[in-house]
Amino acid sequence: MRNAALTLGVIAGIVGMMVGFVGFGWTEFVATRPEVAQSFGTWDNPDLVRWVSILSPLLAIAGGAMAKARALWGGAMLLLSAAGMYLGFGFNVFTMFPICFAGLGGVLAIAAGQPDEPKAHF
Repeated sequence: MRNAALTLGVIAGIVGMMVGFVGFGWTEFVATRPEVAQSFGTWDNPDLVRWVSILSPLLAIAGGAMAKARALWGGAMLLLSAAGMYLGFGFNVFTMFPICFAGLGGVLAIAAGQPDEPKAHF
């Protein structure tokens, strides 16, 4: 389960980085060109979007990387990442995979109470 949490966390972080680049870039673009915000809109709290754009992918990748050694800490970081992405961007077609991957990775990491042990299947 720790390996699954690691993989899901890294994937959530990479996809979350793509969402974060767009979110941070849009807030910067709107800040320099306010007329674009009147036509296409913007977020109510651009500072929150900027912080979430940086911290949530960082927490997902770090939480996934920590899931093997410190499953509880890694799982908590993955769940914080999922909550941050949901809070900053909402649940939509672009954020559904990083939110779900980080959330599932967090649950799997926390559920892995003991280190993985190799077991014979036969």
